[in-house]
Amino acid sequence: MKLHIEKMIYGGNGLAHSANEAGPGRAIFVPFTLPREVVEARITKQHSAFSAAELESIAVASADRVTPRCAHFGECGGCQYQHASYDAQLRLKQEILRETLERAGLNSLPRIEPHAAEPWKYRNRIRLRVAEIGGQLRAGYLRRGSTDFLPIGMCPIAAPLLWRAAEALLTLGGNAAQWAHAAEEVEFFSTADVARLQMTLFVRHQPAKGFAQFCEALRERLPELEGAGVLIMQHAGQGRKTQRFRKGDTWGADGLSYSVAAESYWVSRGGFFQVNRYVVETLVDLVTRGRRGRLAWDLYAGVGLFSRVLAKTFSEVVAVEASAGDLAQNLRGEGRRTIVATTADFLRQAALERERPELIVVDPPRAGVGIEACTLLARIKPPEIVYVSCDPTTLGRDLKAMVDSGYRLRELHMVDMFPQTFHQETVAVLSL
Repeated sequence: MKLHIEKMIYGGNGLAHSANEAGPGRAIFVPFTLPREVVEARITKQHSAFSAAELESIAVASADRVTPRCAHFGECGGCQYQHASYDAQLRLKQEILRETLERAGLNSLPRIEPHAAEPWKYRNRIRLRVAEIGGQLRAGYLRRGSTDFLPIGMCPIAAPLLWRAAEALLTLGGNAAQWAHAAEEVEFFSTADVARLQMTLFVRHQPAKGFAQFCEALRERLPELEGAGVLIMQHAGQGRKTQRFRKGDTWGADGLSYSVAAESYWVSRGGFFQVNRYVVETLVDLVTRGRRGRLAWDLYAGVGLFSRVLAKTFSEVVAVEASAGDLAQNLRGEGRRTIVATTADFLRQAALERERPELIVVDPPRAGVGIEACTLLARIKPPEIVYVSCDPTTLGRDLKAMVDSGYRLRELHMVDMFPQTFHQETVAVLSL
């Protein structure tokens, strides 16, 4: 059917409606389209509230349409926006963020300030599947919308060192090759200046010996490699989220020292760190700049990305993280306190005590802070809350709860942490 694309929606699809003389027809989601385009599309799935379609051809193209840089775009599940100019991507993400927050019931939003950098070669971490195809070892991702393996020959959003590392792994010979063939997945993580590299192999069965020799052979081709480890995969259900791992052999350093502005953070192999090596400094600046006082709390603190900087301008910083190994190492010294707990547990206890911070920073996973935590934050009543979000839908839910409790949404920043994809990072500043 012929469709007129009205706008983009969160998730990367264009929205159209089927023709209906009585009014707007059924909502149809079409990937790889842009607003105001006229396309031919084929319905592939019917859902209760919408239909999913595949793009067949473009009758009228947007002026924002460009040629994708990656040969695998459209097949690979990683990117959704390579067909749009980068200026258009930023504009679309701001529009989606504003509409999502307004749909959550937030009115009179402040201007959304965009923050962006180089949109290619930005990723400091990639995790690839590994499989033998036609007698040749290949690395790749998943095909879009499936769990099928897609071998790839490039990844232009990754730092070049990461793909060079994958190619070195795949072409190892001799005894070292047994480790590459044993891997089902491999993860590479580099510093921002791509001077140092960590590798994790995910295997079902670890070869009996030779891991050190394998790593030494790989380092001959890849001098940036500083450490490597094996995780043995043990199924506990379907999908990565239910996967369990047992540690296997290790070699070299067990992490990296990652520099952001004037601070250096220890990140253990496999530990979480912001993925965009170009805009993480901007993110830290937005969260910490101009903020000072007696006491700040950093919730979901991770490795202490914000805590370390806040400790320069606050007399005391309390950083809360459920898994705080790296945090404890990065946040040492007088006036710096690490608490190993979930944010919900910490806030339940804190709400019963008299200690009140001047600033609370929250940087939750995609599920957001949640209504219970928002209620507890409103009871604690810090003068200022900085909310860092990677999901506009859960952000809208949580900001609405905070605004209803008396907070004012003062600033909104859209940080493009994930160019070429629909994902976005938001920094929201609330005050009483």
